[in-house]
Amino acid sequence: MDVKTYSSGEAFLNSLENVRPDCVVLDLHMPKCTGFDVQARLAQLATRMPVIVITGHDTPETRARAMTNGAAAYLLKPVDDRMLLDAISEAIAD
Repeated sequence: MDVKTYSSGEAFLNSLENVRPDCVVLDLHMPKCTGFDVQARLAQLATRMPVIVITGHDTPETRARAMTNGAAAYLLKPVDDRMLLDAISEAIAD
């Protein structure tokens, strides 16, 4: 896999002018632009990029919101490497 990282949700969203990833691994808790903000923007752009959400702040409401907003998977920190790779493989296979 070719992996690119971004310093913020805003930096990732700005990169979409030039880069279209096959899958997004998205932390919900980021400064300024949250993972939920990124999910909403991706929905506005009508992108078909699968999103794997990761968080260390799990609540039933957070899980429901992430999944309702189209997350392909919802994983808890610390993230198990195998679970993450399996989630990505499943997401890009669809």
